[in-house]
Amino acid sequence: MNTLIDTPSSARHVDGQILVTMNSGFEFSFPCSDYPRLAGASPVERSKIELSPLGIHWPDLDEDLSIAGLLRAHAKR
Repeated sequence: MNTLIDTPSSARHVDGQILVTMNSGFEFSFPCSDYPRLAGASPVERSKIELSPLGIHWPDLDEDLSIAGLLRAHAKR
């Protein structure tokens, strides 16, 4: 079983990027252009973010991204 130890403490939209800060202080970002629903959304829609221990949710866009998946993609960059 894979257990996620670090969880997100904040996420925000800045200039076409989502910036995520984890409880450990680790920060990473990803471009909205990598995700079709985020790419086609307005800045206001991108800024309405809800966090859970396992992911990020945009209620107006019905978009959910897992922290584990985002970190795997970040590690490949």
